[in-house]
Amino acid sequence: MAGEAKRPWSDLIPEDEQRKYRAAGFGRPSKWGTRPALLIIDVQYRTVGTERKPFWEAIKEFPTSCGDVGWKAVDNIVPLLKVFRDNKWPVLYPHVAPKVAHEGGVLAEKVPEIMNIPMKGYEFVKEIAPEKGDVLVPKKHPSAFFATALASNLIDLHADTLIITGCTTSGCVRGSVVDAFSYNFRTIVPEECVYDRSQVSHAVNLFDINEKYAEVLPVAEVISRLGKL
Repeated sequence: MAGEAKRPWSDLIPEDEQRKYRAAGFGRPSKWGTRPALLIIDVQYRTVGTERKPFWEAIKEFPTSCGDVGWKAVDNIVPLLKVFRDNKWPVLYPHVAPKVAHEGGVLAEKVPEIMNIPMKGYEFVKEIAPEKGDVLVPKKHPSAFFATALASNLIDLHADTLIITGCTTSGCVRGSVVDAFSYNFRTIVPEECVYDRSQVSHAVNLFDINEKYAEVLPVAEVISRLGKL
């Protein structure tokens, strides 16, 4: 919109379409609770590679890698994670569990390469790896909530506000955000802390998430607001 700060979707979503959402009442700011929890979704070497490389180099190691955009997100998650560590707020790691042949199902038919990821790919990126006391949530499907104990974990932690990071923006992040909304959690997505192999899909999904299900904000603003809780 004219006069507003540039957002990830500014160059892709026509201003007239953004005005339509405003006219319908979408995109209003979210209220924050007082008990935040941080979700770091699928930030494993399989999605960034073991070294910082551009996409076409990174996929030579893991075909599921997003390359350097993933590492940029990791760099932005680091200070956000530190805020949670310093405040002793809960950190949860929904992550892709290693897949074996009989678990492939429709996904294996759609993306067969996903069944052949070396075990190193399932390790957490060390810069933001889990520590003692963090909650690990293995999953087999896009949403971190589907067929997992995540909702129960969050209720047990008395969390009321979720800060969702990780990948991919158009896949597991979006699926998790929609389910978080469905469970009535206040949900925030720091825009520099999520990533996708497609920048178009990344931007369009951030726009849609911001309009309907969560609040998408720059990570600096998220950290600032957390500092006021």
